[in-house]
Amino acid sequence: MTPHPVAAAALDELRAHGLTLGCAESLTGGLLSAAVVAVPGASDVHRGAVVAYAAEVKAQVLGVDRSLLDAVGTVHPDVAAAMAKGAQRVLRCDVALATTGVAGPGPSEGHPAGTVHLACAWGEEVHLRRLDLPGGRAEVREASVRGALDLLLAVASSHARGTVGFSTQPHVEREEGRS
Repeated sequence: MTPHPVAAAALDELRAHGLTLGCAESLTGGLLSAAVVAVPGASDVHRGAVVAYAAEVKAQVLGVDRSLLDAVGTVHPDVAAAMAKGAQRVLRCDVALATTGVAGPGPSEGHPAGTVHLACAWGEEVHLRRLDLPGGRAEVREASVRGALDLLLAVASSHARGTVGFSTQPHVEREEGRS
């Protein structure tokens, strides 16, 4: 796997500030962590990943509140946020990324394929982003990885500049081909 340039830039930002990274993945199933570890030297920043595909794993391993999962399902920004906070706790990392959503081919929990929620927990803050992605299962998963890395770099860069200015409310992005 060729290192993703955004992953390399994000790891450089974290490394410069002595911060560690972890991942909690659902629909990406380990692809996000694979993109991170493809960067040479990632081991001095990346602590690890939890692939929490099933709701029970989200609850039991990451500590996502079972009542939240029962109320909203697994495809929700609050679940992404709880997954990221859980990864910080379980992996003992400073910063954590989380992915949850519907890769497809069909809908799940009333959400169409391509509905993705990302979270970046940075200290006590959690930055959220929603993606509405076109394409098949593989394309949605790959675009979710890119989206998570873009979110990480944006948050890391804003912290480096001292201009966080990010909302903890979900930000929706739509890629071309999806309404």
